[in-house]
Amino acid sequence: MEGEKGMTLLEKNLVHIKDFTVDEINDIITLAQDIIKCPDDYSHICDGIILGALFFEPSTRTRLSFESAIRRLGGTSIGFTEAKSSSTAKGESLADTIRTVSQYTDIIAMRHPQEGAAMVAGLASDVPFINAGDGGHQHPTQTLTDLLTIMETKGRLEGLTIGLCGDLKFGRTVHSLLRMLMQYPNNRFVLISPEELVVPDYIEVMLKQNKVDYKTEERLENVIDELDVLYMTRVQKERFFNEADYERLKDSYILDMPKLDQAKDDLAILHPLPRVNEIHVSVDDDPRAKYFDQVGYGVRVRMALILKMLGVK
Repeated sequence: MEGEKGMTLLEKNLVHIKDFTVDEINDIITLAQDIIKCPDDYSHICDGIILGALFFEPSTRTRLSFESAIRRLGGTSIGFTEAKSSSTAKGESLADTIRTVSQYTDIIAMRHPQEGAAMVAGLASDVPFINAGDGGHQHPTQTLTDLLTIMETKGRLEGLTIGLCGDLKFGRTVHSLLRMLMQYPNNRFVLISPEELVVPDYIEVMLKQNKVDYKTEERLENVIDELDVLYMTRVQKERFFNEADYERLKDSYILDMPKLDQAKDDLAILHPLPRVNEIHVSVDDDPRAKYFDQVGYGVRVRMALILKMLGVK
């Protein structure tokens, strides 16, 4: 099968965001935008296609997003929502589970708590495989969602000043998004976090090696007026070495209306969700808040990804 719009990703797996080239990612985004504009054109394009949705840990947005995506394309999904519902609870290896599910399905999406599990599953699968998150390692479809959201709200993926705020050390979505956006020209990054939660050394090395324009900042209010995009993440109290530092800095990472008053009128606010208290609910009604739109874009970009990986016309 060969896709009508752009290149096909048939016979490729998505384990890590770097498994796809920038051109391939741009092609997915372009197709997702067409799905947004003409949804009826895609409502039966996957009739008869079965998605295996294998979720070895709880998930709301990602699982329902994949299930919504395949059903909006006319297909169906089978799978499970927790490890104890699968034969791995009886001692079956992950590889054997994947080989089995490959016989029932046309494509597989898997969430697993163990880092590296997606690599094992991808190698074992006889059908296209999508990593829907493996521990704290990778979550590539969230990155695709973020890129589509920025494209839809800003109209471009280049020439932007992007602020990433909160837990930049452990946030897998931040690392993947940085890796992708640095490949688009003239993007500038503002890394906003407490000292305890700055980006890992390997990310900083990558930024420097690629001569990326970036700076670090401890307080959001000091730089919010510079930003075109603000990507918020949760700062967890348990990440701090002592409670005094947390109490001193915690309000710096809560986006509220007084901080937003300093921001550009066309700022786009993103968040991978779920949030706790890092975005005050009063911000939800501001037109610059895009994080619930982001959830909807996640369905459309997963629809496009499924079509590309299956090579469906």
